[in-house]
Amino acid sequence: MTNPQKTYHDFLKAEWRKLAIINYEINPDIIVKYLPDGTELDFYKGKCYVSVVGFMFLNTKLLGLPIPFHRNFEEVNLRFYVKKYENGEWKRGVVFIKEIVPKPALSLVANAVYKENYHTMPMKNRIHHQDDELLIQYSWKDKSWHSIQITAENRAKPMEADSEFEFITEHYYGFTKKENKTSEYEVCHPKWDCYHVKDYQLEIDFQKIYGKEFKCLNDQKPISVMLAEGSEIEVRTKKYII
Repeated sequence: MTNPQKTYHDFLKAEWRKLAIINYEINPDIIVKYLPDGTELDFYKGKCYVSVVGFMFLNTKLLGLPIPFHRNFEEVNLRFYVKKYENGEWKRGVVFIKEIVPKPALSLVANAVYKENYHTMPMKNRIHHQDDELLIQYSWKDKSWHSIQITAENRAKPMEADSEFEFITEHYYGFTKKENKTSEYEVCHPKWDCYHVKDYQLEIDFQKIYGKEFKCLNDQKPISVMLAEGSEIEVRTKKYII
């Protein structure tokens, strides 16, 4: 193995807001083929997680510049959790199986720069505040509509230390696998506040959207459902060529 070559870029600034996070326990054998070289699965209390995450991408700037008609949009992704040992410490990150956005240019740039698996589909959102209640809905369409809907208390609270919410949201790196190369980027943001989830509704056909190996999730109840407030974020890319 040769020494990794590294390049650094401050690439993207934006806000990620109202993150609806649907967590499932999954057999590690299903996702091991997506594991980038140099990383290993990260477990929470012995369980392997995958998450569907829907959120708003707001005030987006690429290389410091706003892109007309591409500043505010929805994203829904399916991800799992990994870690990478480097310089005597663990770097905790995520691997995306598929990311869905509403505009083709977003997919083109993200796939080219991050080597991710972005797809373009029609999308819509609904964010409604009423007294002490908050309603969040993200929808996306292939041949039919799929959706995540969460009803929560309309007051965000700080995350608890060593909690499941902390595990899910405190993975600050993204790793991607392309043939024999692993790419890495860092996402910088403060700790996120969370909302107490009161109810949720899901309309997702995992086999249609993510492939037959994820059909098992159609018959599974989520292990947990979360709603994070989010924050401003900054993405710094750092590519490894192994």
